[in-house]
Amino acid sequence: MPAPPRRPIKPASNPSHRRRFRRNALLARHAAARRLLAPTQFRESVGLNRNVSPYMGGIAGLQAALALLAAIVVIRHSVWPQLVGFAALGALAALFGRFAPLARRHGIVWICASLLTSAVFITSAASLLGASAVMVVLVVAFIAAASTVIFAWGKLDGPGAVIIVFAAGAAMTPVDSWSILAERTLATAAGGTVAWLVTSATDFLRLPELARVQAPVQPARPWPHMLIAGVRIGIGAAVAALIAHAAGWNHPSWAAIGATAVMQGGHLHVTMNRALQRMAGTLVGALLVWVILEAEPPFWAIVAIIVIFQYVTEIIIGYNYALGQITVTPMALLMTYLASPVATAAEMSIERVFDTMLGAVIGIVLALLFSTMDDRLYLAKHHRSRQAGGGVP
Repeated sequence: MPAPPRRPIKPASNPSHRRRFRRNALLARHAAARRLLAPTQFRESVGLNRNVSPYMGGIAGLQAALALLAAIVVIRHSVWPQLVGFAALGALAALFGRFAPLARRHGIVWICASLLTSAVFITSAASLLGASAVMVVLVVAFIAAASTVIFAWGKLDGPGAVIIVFAAGAAMTPVDSWSILAERTLATAAGGTVAWLVTSATDFLRLPELARVQAPVQPARPWPHMLIAGVRIGIGAAVAALIAHAAGWNHPSWAAIGATAVMQGGHLHVTMNRALQRMAGTLVGALLVWVILEAEPPFWAIVAIIVIFQYVTEIIIGYNYALGQITVTPMALLMTYLASPVATAAEMSIERVFDTMLGAVIGIVLALLFSTMDDRLYLAKHHRSRQAGGGVP
């Protein structure tokens, strides 16, 4: 009777095979890192993309700018004038769903307004319930992970989870009463309601372009992939924010935002592009807001600048992410300044640059460490195509 055939030895059951498997995996990541640091990758990051629809970007920018202005005006003349920053956060819901049909767009704006309001409420509640600074940072990281999964599951068009993390980070300032928690939450919800009203009233402007432009299609992803992506971004946000907190920086959430924005890239070369572009654009934008605040502009001048930057951002960010960051950074810092005017221009600008660089570096490192073989193979194929002078495969 012949002996049964021998089963192949799995790498996990043989020490030498395990070592070889780990060495090969390390070499594969090392090769991927070399490709990400190649001159062709840096040249790609400064190139201009084909904008799917500049007209739609202009409409989205107009809607978001109008929503921001209306929300700020409403809250400024309410009994909570100090909460204009949170109202502006809620108004950012107008950024989402620009390519969606009208009925679906209304639902997307409501969902995103609810996510922004929930992020402010959860982070503020954690502070009110006595969570330590480290725990609040971890709450923001959890919000980054959860909102990433929600955006993937709902196929919500727009800038993604990074805006929700921005709202959560803005609510990290300590809360010592239930009334403050309620005021923040209601102000954010009011801004979200204004965003829905503005987009509903002006969405007819999108109709000609909706009939002409093929909207970007988000591929269906299985639940495990969505959860893995959420966990990765949550870890990246936590690591970046905890390092910023340990360094004593005042806004560790900015590092979490940087990591989240970078790790939203669908492929490794996109992640690297976003890291380089975010760092470069933030540096220029931080210098710009420094100059603006050194001039000590009045409140309504700051509001006007925020509104203009919001409009311009949606037009230019489709061409290159760095261009968008040049205007997003002043807008974000000026909104922070409205919420906390005691901060100085120099402190905010310098810290924003360091936080962004930290988040971007953490994001690309973790994206590489967490990458799959398919991710690295796609990068290799893309790298060969770029070296040969071809397009994106």
